[in-house]
This record gives sequence, structure tokens and C-alpha cells, in this order.
Amino acid sequence: MTLDDKIKTVFSEESVYKNPDKYGVFAGYIIPSFVKDWLIKRYTDENDELDEYGLKQFIHNNLATNKKHIKGTLITDNKEVTLLARINVEPDVKTGKLKFSVPDAGLKMNECEIPEYVAREHPELKGGEVWGIITLDYLIPSGNEKGVILLERFKSFKPYIVDFEYFSSKREQFTLFEWVDFIIRSMEYNPDGFDSFTQKLLFISRLLVFVEPNLNMMELAPKGTGKSYVFSNLSKYGWVVSGGTVSRAKLLYDIARESPGLIQQYQFLALDEIETIKFADENELRGALKNYLESGSFTVAKFKGDSNCGLMVLGNLPLDEDRKPLNKQYFASLHKFFKDPALLDRFHGFIEGWYLPRMREELKINGYGLNVEYFSEILSEMRRKSQFEFIVRQLLDIPPDADTRDTKAIVKIATAYLKLLFPNVKSAEDVDREEFEEFCLEPAMNMRGIIKHQISLIDQEFTDQLPDIKMR
Repeated sequence: MTLDDKIKTVFSEESVYKNPDKYGVFAGYIIPSFVKDWLIKRYTDENDELDEYGLKQFIHNNLATNKKHIKGTLITDNKEVTLLARINVEPDVKTGKLKFSVPDAGLKMNECEIPEYVAREHPELKGGEVWGIITLDYLIPSGNEKGVILLERFKSFKPYIVDFEYFSSKREQFTLFEWVDFIIRSMEYNPDGFDSFTQKLLFISRLLVFVEPNLNMMELAPKGTGKSYVFSNLSKYGWVVSGGTVSRAKLLYDIARESPGLIQQYQFLALDEIETIKFADENELRGALKNYLESGSFTVAKFKGDSNCGLMVLGNLPLDEDRKPLNKQYFASLHKFFKDPALLDRFHGFIEGWYLPRMREELKINGYGLNVEYFSEILSEMRRKSQFEFIVRQLLDIPPDADTRDTKAIVKIATAYLKLLFPNVKSAEDVDREEFEEFCLEPAMNMRGIIKHQISLIDQEFTDQLPDIKMR
């Protein structure tokens, strides 16, 4: 049985046939992959034939970015409007109401409300960013009441029941090599375009921060290796900051507005093109960030916050003609904000992105993979599965004198790999020890080892020695 047939059979409801030609219907529109897959699934029949006309009409009529005059339409036409949109929900403590905005349609937070009956039916509307099909109506002002735009109906991009036990049980029908190819396809890449299994494993390591809470990673790589695409398109639970200025208010907590920063709103945050990002009040922000990366909590003025959001730092690295870094000190190209050994030591691992291929035509998926919406929900669900760390600690022999930060980093990375590669294991007895050592422990040791070595090149007070963690 081919991998296409196996995916279609095993995940009959959750898979979608992905063909580069199909995605041509989205030309000219900026739409995340999880939304594209949802639309393709909706307009594809049982013979994998895509209704391009129907899909194009839906996008034209309902995509929020096409509706810049939405306010005027709602006020003057006096009828409901349905949109495919990204909305941001924020509870207003003073009024007891749920406010929302639709950034792509120019609808602001102080103009829009979610009625209580809609909020009761959809728990995901309690706060944060949500994608879905929304139906809006305009409540005409009367007396002392101001006019307001109401969210009358909402249809989430969750067409599936996210049952982790169901998903993990399917792992047994795949070999390890098939499963890795399956993950790569679900990331919208063609596994046949990679040179080796080692390269494939390195590529899916970009998903580690998707599945393990409070995991902090770095990846430096040349341009064109797909860093931004993975973090921008595969999950609505993450956010990418590319360029501009990062402040304490934006990242952690805005005192003036009494509103949470990005770290409290998302499961992972990627700082892309890190060499171009500016940081406001560097010393103050660096201190707060150190505390957060260490403990998952922070203090801003009188506000104490916590989050399980992981931080992913992405940057470009110049290479020589052999595709190796020009400078042995990888962090030399980073913004000076990060050239603090104590801050760098709080990052758990490093991905050597220069070993990954540049994006080319043969890397575009052409076959079956998981619907990205479903895949992102499964990855998010993995974050809540604490039993995997328990299994990892049962498998490892950790010396009593091992450095706590090193141990934490290695255990977290190995745990993330275990979730991705072997989601079906229930106990340490279920784990193939040789496979775990080769594909979970050794990559974790290597990723943490790079961080340690690079810090030792900056500050000789830091050693590059790792604890002698072995299999029991």
C-alpha cells in the first residue's frame, strides 16, 4: 500500500489531497494554510475534484479582506453580512461585555460586541484570536444607546472532533519512516524532496515548540529554507513578529491599556528576521524576559502573569561556498539584545537550519496529508499531554550533579520528539529504547550542546560540558 493510500484509508475524514495546482485559486489572497485546507475540503467532492468556481465565488463574496466598506454596508443596507474572517476577542471587565475586532475588515474593538447567547454556544469566543465564518448585523442606535456591530452567528474552523486517543492509535499502522513522511506532508512539504531521514527529522524539529509548552528554541539558517512559512501558516495558536519594534508592553503586558501581551495570547511566539527587530527599553525587557524563559512567569509593575507560550527565535545566517556558517560564533549575527550569555542559556535548544534544503518545486506537496486545521489542533492538544515527560524521565538516567537547566532542556526536547514520533506510547514499557535514544535523546543532547558551546565562545565562565544523561 502506498503512503497516499494509507493516509487516505487511515485518516479518511481528516486527510485532504494537496496538489500545488489546487492552491492557484488562492492567488492574490493572503490566507493561512489551515484556512485554505478547510476551504478545499469544503469544495472538493468524493472524487477529489475541486469546484474552483464555487470556491472562488465564496472567497470573493466572503473574505474579510475584500470588505473594506463593511461598516458602510452594515449601516446603510440594514441586512446581515457573512464573512470568512480572523477576529480578536477581548473581554471588557468594566462593562461585562465581550468585545471583538476584525482587523482585515477595519472593524475596531470599540465598535463590535458578541451577544451573550452566541458566547455561550462557542467557548472559543471567550478571548484571543479565532478564525471562522461570522455573520454580522448592525444594531441601530436608539435613545442613549450607541450603534454597535453584533456577531450574530459564528462557525468555527473546527469541523472535526479532536480526539487525541483516536489520532495516536493510528500511529501503529505506520512505520517510523512512514510516520515522519506523513508529518512532513501534513506540514505541506513533499518528503521525497529531502536528501536523508536525518534531514527530515531536522525539518520536523520546527514543530517542537508547537507540541511542548514553554519550550524555547533558536534556528539560524540562510534565507529560503521555509522558516517563516512553517510558523506563519500551520497553526492559529502561534504568532510571528517580523521586523519592527518589540516592547515589554507588546511582548508581556501593556500597563496603560491593562491588556495582555503576545506571550499570554498564544501557545508559541516566533521572532522572525531577528537581526532586523528593534527592542525598546532593552535592559528592562531583557530582565523580564529572563524571568519568563526561566519560570514561565513574569512581573510588570504590579501585574504578575504566567503563560505556557514558547519562544522561537529565527534568524538568517551567512554561509560559505560549502553551506557552512562563515562565523563559528553563530550568535555573532544576532541583535545585541541577545548577546547576553545568561539570556541565551535559557534557550533550550538550537536548530542548525543550514542543513535544510532551500525551497524548490520538488518540495511542494502533491498527495495526501492531514488537513492543516486538524493537524494544528492535534499539535495543540499534545501540549496538554503531561504523561510523555513522565515516560521520558523513567527512561533516562540523570546524574544527581547534572545542571538543572541542561537537564530541563534535554528532557523537554526529548519529550517533544516523543510526542511527535511516538504519540501512541502509554508507558516506558511501550517505548523502543533504541529508537528513543537515536531519534529523541540524541537530537535533544545535540541541540542543547550547541547552545552550551556557543555560549562558552562568548563567555569563558560558561562551560560547554553537558551532563552525562544516558538511557537507564
